[in-house]
Amino acid sequence: MNIIVIAEHFKNSIEDITFEMLGKGKELAGATGGQLIAVLLGNDAKALADNLRAAARIVYCDSPHFAEFNPEAYGKALAAIVPGLSPGMILVANTSAGMDLAAGLSVDLGIPLVAYANAITAGSATSQLYGGKVNVESALAAGPVIIAVLPGSFAADAGKGGGAPAVEAVAAPDFSSLKTRFNKRMEPESGDVDITQQDVLVSVGRGIQNEENLAIVQALADKLGGALASSRPIVDNKWLPKTRQVGKSGLKVKPKVYLAVGISGAPEHWEGMKDAECIIAINVDPKAPIFGFAHYGTTADLFDVVPAITAAI
Repeated sequence: MNIIVIAEHFKNSIEDITFEMLGKGKELAGATGGQLIAVLLGNDAKALADNLRAAARIVYCDSPHFAEFNPEAYGKALAAIVPGLSPGMILVANTSAGMDLAAGLSVDLGIPLVAYANAITAGSATSQLYGGKVNVESALAAGPVIIAVLPGSFAADAGKGGGAPAVEAVAAPDFSSLKTRFNKRMEPESGDVDITQQDVLVSVGRGIQNEENLAIVQALADKLGGALASSRPIVDNKWLPKTRQVGKSGLKVKPKVYLAVGISGAPEHWEGMKDAECIIAINVDPKAPIFGFAHYGTTADLFDVVPAITAAI
């Protein structure tokens, strides 16, 4: 069966999850005797196809409607393009953009969708649900299926490089009936600290309980000569600015030390900090997903541990 990878890109750069899907797609195509096909939608973005050489074929569709992400336009184009590629499996990123696409495409094409997948074989897919606390294995019946892949599930390097596949241009469908239009992108203003450039990050999550308690974590960050970062709930509560958020909907960081305080370790957060050299977790829940990838950890109460570390330093 042919394996179709829907390429995701942002600001004229291919996202890492695309390379992850290409690497896994190449493996699946080899196991099933199919062909790996990358589908790229863009506006004057054909040059990005050079990054997709792991695919045997690249299908490119160009339109001004793809200059900014519009799920309705993207979905309409994919619904027109994908059926002609004899798909057995369609890999979409399980990102904010991919989640907009996958469900709609499932309805448009009348084929099943398996979301939050972090393991795939020719006959099954495993989904990570409830913040990584439950794994669900789905048996894949014969016929096309859409699989939304969690970022960080596979090696990105496996999807880089390759041969020199031809880029096949296809015409965009009629977009005159679109009901959705892109208005503007809102981005956070630059903060006083660039967490992507820090060697040491002390990152805080929901376990801190309230805004006043941030002071004890900030004190530890100061003693370590690092910066304070956070998971999404802290930013959603407006306790810290968006520029301090680590994760898929925040910033990707690669510090030498990442100290996660009261963070459960949902896949979206893992995507932002997985490349840290040393991950240390403090969480009272021994079943917290973060202990699955932390190098060191403790289930002691952060309100006991953090002041003790600060005092010791």
